[in-house]
Amino acid sequence: MTPSRRAGRIPAHSSYTLNSVTKKIVNVLFLAVGLIVTGHAILTPLLMVIIMITGDFLGMSITADNVRPSAKPNQWQIGKLVLACSVLGICLLGFCTGWLLIGRYQLGLDMGALQTLAAIALVFGGESTLYAIRERRHLWNSRPGPWVIVSSVGDVVIICTLAMRGIAMRPLPIAVVASTLLAALLFAFLLDLIKVPVFRRLQIA
Repeated sequence: MTPSRRAGRIPAHSSYTLNSVTKKIVNVLFLAVGLIVTGHAILTPLLMVIIMITGDFLGMSITADNVRPSAKPNQWQIGKLVLACSVLGICLLGFCTGWLLIGRYQLGLDMGALQTLAAIALVFGGESTLYAIRERRHLWNSRPGPWVIVSSVGDVVIICTLAMRGIAMRPLPIAVVASTLLAALLFAFLLDLIKVPVFRRLQIA
């Protein structure tokens, strides 16, 4: 494989850092946005635990992803990483907030259902973000590692089952859960289009 074709995948430690920092930024800000929009805590403590567990398993799986070896010793450019995470975080926050507003004002969901919607939006949106940032080029340029795929499928199955059956959260109709998952899939490709020029500009490798 030529160097130019190998130059697309981000080293695992960079992917893990980008993923972790981005989600931490979004989780804190989304709690504040949810409080402003609804006047109540948008996530219960139990929902926060579920989100952390599903996110941690997926985040750890990226350390076993298909990545390229570094051509030279890595230099941690913290400023550029934080800036990249901020851009990605704003996009993810926009996705979650938009879906929350749709649930409140268009679907007319009550508070319990909105909390469930917020939880699945964070989980699905987090998956979209991870698939976008693991590849420096477009997300379809390399195949995710088997552990990433297994963890991703497991997270989707678990959160969908909990949300539709109303286990540890208020149940949501299948159509709402499926629409959120589809929206997250579209968001992944939109975020990918934003990520490529950002990573190129900041020289994220």
